[in-house]
Amino acid sequence: MKTLSNIQQMKQDGEKISMVTAYDYPSAKQVELAQIDMILVGDSLGMTVLGYESTVDVTLEDMIHHSRAVRRGAPNTFVVVDMPFGTVGIDRKTDIQNAIKLYQESNGNALKVEGAHLTEFMQQATAMGIPIVAHLGLTPQSVGVMGYKLQGATKEAAQQLIEDAKAVERAGAVALVLEAIPSDLAKAVSEQLTIPVIGIGAGKDTDGQVLVYHDMLNYGVDRQAKFVKQYDDFSIGIAALEQYNGEVKSGVFPSEAYTYKKQIMSEVEA
Repeated sequence: MKTLSNIQQMKQDGEKISMVTAYDYPSAKQVELAQIDMILVGDSLGMTVLGYESTVDVTLEDMIHHSRAVRRGAPNTFVVVDMPFGTVGIDRKTDIQNAIKLYQESNGNALKVEGAHLTEFMQQATAMGIPIVAHLGLTPQSVGVMGYKLQGATKEAAQQLIEDAKAVERAGAVALVLEAIPSDLAKAVSEQLTIPVIGIGAGKDTDGQVLVYHDMLNYGVDRQAKFVKQYDDFSIGIAALEQYNGEVKSGVFPSEAYTYKKQIMSEVEA
């Protein structure tokens, strides 16, 4: 299994880190077969595979259910699991109870939380032996306040993000995800931190990249963000389903090739 030490050594060696957000057994299995370094079980599963309007509706139980499926599909990949909205940032006791439950029951290697305001939680979780990945820049759980837009785009905001990145590293974060920030700012953060920095919409100079499985394969996606490169088009499945529907309606399927041919009724008494 790829370990945290392996991931951290990749930064030291200057080797780029690949990460894919996946939510179930078959996608995780494909990701591992492709030798991707890390899987993120993101709370974006709320919109991508559960049909919710936002990540706000995702529960701890949702994350545990999907993370366990991912682990079964990718037993040797480093798996990071999102703490969903409303499960952290409440109070110290509740936060750590939720973290322990998710870490124990998800079979993940680390948990991910959004925002620099959670440094105290990061310290406590780290002291208990729970690896924490931080997430700065565009943080999806806070889009109701910040909106879906570029972050760190002013001098003041850029300086604050650098300070926040250093703060989460000091708090014990084992890695950092940077989303939707200017590429030169992401480069500066990556150079100033000793922990791996994974970018999404943050340019090529971070230590690694993450994309969502469904986005990069155009699988059930309504819209694509600017930073998403589509590597294949799984929407072709719609045409296949339409063909199946037509063959069932017309009686073409199943043909003899897809039928068991033993004639049992000749042996059955009338």
